Amino acid sequence: MSGEEKVQEQGAEIDQMSFEDSMKELEDLVKQLESGQLDLDKSLEVYERATALRDHCRKILDESERKVQKIMENGRKEDFEDEQRRLDQ
Repeated sequence: MSGEEKVQEQGAEIDQMSFEDSMKELEDLVKQLESGQLDLDKSLEVYERATALRDHCRKILDESERKVQKIMENGRKEDFEDEQRRLDQ
């Protein structure tokens, strides 16, 4: 398996992870990097995965924020419509 295929496979695996699982693994990877016990090649590998996990978490958070915004906008619209109906009576 080439390096590019490995990265693509790893990306597909990360895309299936929950936010909580991604954060847990990211925290573990950061601890490994901070320990200073990894050789350079392993550090780069861990850093690459940590970056992919960070991006995945950011994507999930961005999607969640959009959903919350939509819910809030719909709620405000419904509140306005309810108020209009009440005033029209």
